[in-house]
Amino acid sequence: MIGRIAGILDHRGPDHVLIDVRGVGYIVHVSDRTLAQLPGPGEAVALYTELLVREDLLQLFGFPTLIEKEWHRLLMTVQGVGAKAALAILGTLGAEGIARAITLGDVAAIKAAPGIGPKIAQRVVLELKAKAPALMTMGGRLSAAPSTPAAEDVVEPTTPRPAPRKPAAPEPAEKRAIHTADALSALLNLGYGQGDAAQAVAQVSTEMPEADTAALIRAALKLMAPKG
Repeated sequence: MIGRIAGILDHRGPDHVLIDVRGVGYIVHVSDRTLAQLPGPGEAVALYTELLVREDLLQLFGFPTLIEKEWHRLLMTVQGVGAKAALAILGTLGAEGIARAITLGDVAAIKAAPGIGPKIAQRVVLELKAKAPALMTMGGRLSAAPSTPAAEDVVEPTTPRPAPRKPAAPEPAEKRAIHTADALSALLNLGYGQGDAAQAVAQVSTEMPEADTAALIRAALKLMAPKG
């Protein structure tokens, strides 16, 4: 599995780039949004990649961050959404836009991606509504771009680590705190300010004490949505 490519950008196509990695050229398909962010030919570039393997085809898809790569994977779990359709959605909305659209049930936003019809857009929202919050909470940790210097071998420590202890099941109050913290983290990863996000989460968690993370995120986003 090729999970990351770092080299020199040799050529820019309409929907792909050619990256020279120590004399070997890799064609990597990217979204319009990613293509616009990349440097010109001759410049160093690095992308996280996903290798699509079929009987008669090998294709690499590139992403500037791991969170976009994970969204691409998640989108492809929806029936009727292939690698290029998922890339089109990413290129139109970005990771934050997809998270917002799915959480708020905004089918029109998903449908705005090239080649995405209303049925597919509705399916994306319905099938990923429960899965999206878990990925949203990881946004901050997975949003860093890959480093561009030439990759070097990294030797992992060989000292065996003790098996982690299984944590005890959290109490109701702990669960509520976890859901609240995860919801706040998701909103911050979407670009909302600390004060506004914290106030919204605090309000909805008080009104919905039994709500899980997904429900808190949806309620907080609706609360902060522009009125009118």
